[in-house]
Amino acid sequence: MIYDTAIVGGGVAGYTAALTAKSLKLRYLWFADDGFGEKTKKAEYVRNFPAFTGGGKEFCAALETQREKEGVERVQKRVDGVYKTGENFMLTVASEAFEARTVILATGVQTRSVAGEGAYLGKGVSYCAVCDGALYRGKKVAVALFSPRFCEEAEYLASFAAEVRCFCSFGCSFRSPNITVCKERVLRVEGENRVERVITDKGAYPADGVFFLTESVPPSALCGGLECEGERVITRRDGSTNLKGLFAAGDVAGRPYQYVKAAGEGCVAAYSVASYLRAEARA
Repeated sequence: MIYDTAIVGGGVAGYTAALTAKSLKLRYLWFADDGFGEKTKKAEYVRNFPAFTGGGKEFCAALETQREKEGVERVQKRVDGVYKTGENFMLTVASEAFEARTVILATGVQTRSVAGEGAYLGKGVSYCAVCDGALYRGKKVAVALFSPRFCEEAEYLASFAAEVRCFCSFGCSFRSPNITVCKERVLRVEGENRVERVITDKGAYPADGVFFLTESVPPSALCGGLECEGERVITRRDGSTNLKGLFAAGDVAGRPYQYVKAAGEGCVAAYSVASYLRAEARA
């Protein structure tokens, strides 16, 4: 099936876009792999959302209640890549692929905190073990692991690499004997033309590739050719971007980082998709 739109991101912007898309009778796919987002759940108090008082946990519960009542379906998987294929878009999710006429990016903001991470994108820096793991057969791989739920991706890398060194701040265990756990923080990536080593707060380690396994892939890494300013996608008032048929909403489109702003932009993006599809049908 070719969907009218694919919505990438499980936060308030992505949910509102999906809710609106459903009301507009669009054929949509909503990729939301972490249930409204960990940052939302952990918010101490939500002050700026009309008619709501309480903390992030209660806010997420209210969103979930509405989602179930309205029948808004979600796919609890992380999108690894968005590719323009002619007039449509192809979205990859591990070994699966989905096609949509439009895309709404609502991925939130994942700030790069490691020097060299952006500079070596495509030159040894990756965000998807399933996509790029086979490129490192018999090589040394470093993994910056930001959540225990990505441990399986590290195991997958170990099936190709000679050595996998996982850097994380939490306790985790692995089945593969070629995985070494280091409770260290990666500070920067270094090399000449490609990644050659990672520098942590405790030392330096040789590496042919570095995988950053985290909840949100930076938009410039997720979708090639997308115009960004830092980690912000450059958008017009209707949420459109420099890529025809691709829209962005919420934190990924810039400040202020507020739930009410994210909800408004998610709604606008869905309406913009509907307008775009009508215009394309007339052309």
